[in-house]
Amino acid sequence: MNKADGGNRKFILVEMMDYADSITAERVKRVIDGYGEGKKAVEGTGGNFSYYELGPVLLLPNGNLNEEVGPQKIREYVYFMETKEPLPAEQPMDEPYFMGLCRNTAYYFYYERESVTTLDYAFLSTIQTKAEGYTIYADLCAIPQETLRRHNITFKKIPRDIARL
Repeated sequence: MNKADGGNRKFILVEMMDYADSITAERVKRVIDGYGEGKKAVEGTGGNFSYYELGPVLLLPNGNLNEEVGPQKIREYVYFMETKEPLPAEQPMDEPYFMGLCRNTAYYFYYERESVTTLDYAFLSTIQTKAEGYTIYADLCAIPQETLRRHNITFKKIPRDIARL
């Protein structure tokens, strides 16, 4: 179609079966490169091809985190969803829950795989990054809403299985 009308269409092909890397990939490559010989030759469309496999899902069907993906992938996802920017590669050693500063908001992901985390005054005392606002993820919050509002802190609950808490 692109050749016929001078278009510049692109597409993403998604395959759910276990033959994507063999059968489907080979078919797509033939369309790109062309196939056949002599009078039966079909010109290729041109372009390129990349093959990717998806990793495990981040959120389970019940809405809770799939903790098997690991804390780093969870942090990358949370930071990107908040800021639409990748998680900074350099993370400070003295603030292990700090993810980054974006548009003068500091983002924290207070998460421990095997224990419940609580946004409380003790946690706030560990914050070193100065910002106009703060978004802090934790399991629970023990700080009154008025105090959070006064200090421009947004608390967001980490979606975990409540039965485990």
